[in-house]
Amino acid sequence: MSSWFKRKTKGITTSTEEKKDTPKGLWYKTPTGKIVDTEELEKNYYVSPEDGYHVRIGSKEYFEILFDNNKFKELDAGLESKDPLKFEDTKKYPDRLKAAQDKTKLKDAVRTAVGKSKGKDLVVACMDFSFIGGSMGSVVGEKIARAADYALQNKLPLMVISKSGGARMMEAALSLMQLAKTSVKLAQLAEAKLPYISLCTDPTTGGTTASFAMLGDINISEPGALIGFAGPRVVKDTTGQDLPEGFQTSEFLLEHGFLDFITIRKELKKKVNQYLDLILNQPLRA
Repeated sequence: MSSWFKRKTKGITTSTEEKKDTPKGLWYKTPTGKIVDTEELEKNYYVSPEDGYHVRIGSKEYFEILFDNNKFKELDAGLESKDPLKFEDTKKYPDRLKAAQDKTKLKDAVRTAVGKSKGKDLVVACMDFSFIGGSMGSVVGEKIARAADYALQNKLPLMVISKSGGARMMEAALSLMQLAKTSVKLAQLAEAKLPYISLCTDPTTGGTTASFAMLGDINISEPGALIGFAGPRVVKDTTGQDLPEGFQTSEFLLEHGFLDFITIRKELKKKVNQYLDLILNQPLRA
């Protein structure tokens, strides 16, 4: 009786040496266990069509979504963090910065840009979690402040997309100073009656939540995003209380009045521009 591997007409005829592994990145597995083709995922705004799970994306993808034809002018692209505190833990801070820059091809944890969205100019600051956990250091605060200045000088609306683990410990108090600096700039925008939209994505925590992420004229989020100051475990350990189901999800925050609405990523550009048209008393754009 012939063994299965000797069959020439119906069986597997490729030798082990000739077989190739499936290239990495062809499939994405969501936390609920759904398997999605990565090309399909990209076409669907990086949202799983199987379960609606919003995959974490960065400034590159958000700029593609928000700016018409992905055309924009990046602001202050060359700003980089320094090491005034000579900080060192398991690695020197400059070495950690260099490693993050090499890995992500980013200068720091936020990119700022201006471009047209639905035909109207919009300034956008978008954080990148891939760069040291989206931590907020001096460069993040400075770039958001400068983006606000640009919006003020040119009388344009500002949108900040938060995705952060909080303040950057390697810059200590200098990082915490960015909470006040960015908040002052947003107050100036409010005085000038220029709209500021805050989009909280997964995760938005720590110092970002304690400052610009919750100071929007309108605060919005994507489905299922984690939003809070400290993580659920820390809150539970501190209060000694069992936390309600869904605590710190965007849906929980919407129910308790911390958010104005939740939008799926596919509708983000339209929803943002509808709000801007309403608040600026302009004809609604399709």
